[in-house]
Amino acid sequence: MTKSISANGFTLKKDQSDLINKKLQRIDYADDLIIDLILRVKEDKKFFFDITVNFRWGANAHVASDDFDFAAALNKVMDVLDQKVKKEKDKIQEKK
Repeated sequence: MTKSISANGFTLKKDQSDLINKKLQRIDYADDLIIDLILRVKEDKKFFFDITVNFRWGANAHVASDDFDFAAALNKVMDVLDQKVKKEKDKIQEKK
């Protein structure tokens, strides 16, 4: 899986970058199913997280969340992303 992390309107601090990488480990179980993951963070009074995941079989998932707290916004978006990835993985396993 190729990960691309970018920030708009601010510079990611080391601890924020480490937190993102730690949270992305939650979907390591699907590492072989995902081609690439594009994570964008924007700060404009709130933190806006936008993640697009492209799967090996051509499907993609897009999730977004926002919050005034960086960690809270990241947790929200990771909860939704984890559910979407599990759902896609289950769909593919059913077809086999």
